[in-house]
Amino acid sequence: YAMLLSLIFLIVLVAAVVGFVFRHEIKTNFESNLNLALRDYNVTADRHSEAVDTIQRTLHCCGVQNYSDWEKTEYFTQKGIPQSCCKSQDDCSEDDLKDLSKAKLKVFVDGCFFLVTSTMESKMSVVAGISFGIACFQLVGIILACCLSQYITNNQYEMV
Repeated sequence: YAMLLSLIFLIVLVAAVVGFVFRHEIKTNFESNLNLALRDYNVTADRHSEAVDTIQRTLHCCGVQNYSDWEKTEYFTQKGIPQSCCKSQDDCSEDDLKDLSKAKLKVFVDGCFFLVTSTMESKMSVVAGISFGIACFQLVGIILACCLSQYITNNQYEMV
């Protein structure tokens, strides 16, 4: 049991170190994937389009760097900026969303990349604290399992 807990502890420790060391690559990868999701965005209910819509609605953002990122997409030429960017769903018409100057007043202008990364970074202290707490419990479990094993081998209980 102590060896199993030690193995889990080491896996979590390695994952944390790798995440910390490669955090910049993770950000770059996220930005490129968000750009791809915008480029391939369509009105069908695929996972990437739903994820983009969810991020934009939840964080009140639009595009990767800003709302004008949509201008470079095929979706913009057909339907304009998506409804998920609208500040108020009642006040967004398709004509407004096809014109960037009109859309600027009706959609969120901030990009999602900065908001997602800043939200993740602000929550990292909470994640680190919880991870540290779990690691402490794992270490206590490892120590107690080793103590129990030592106690059992020292007393040589008789098998019944």
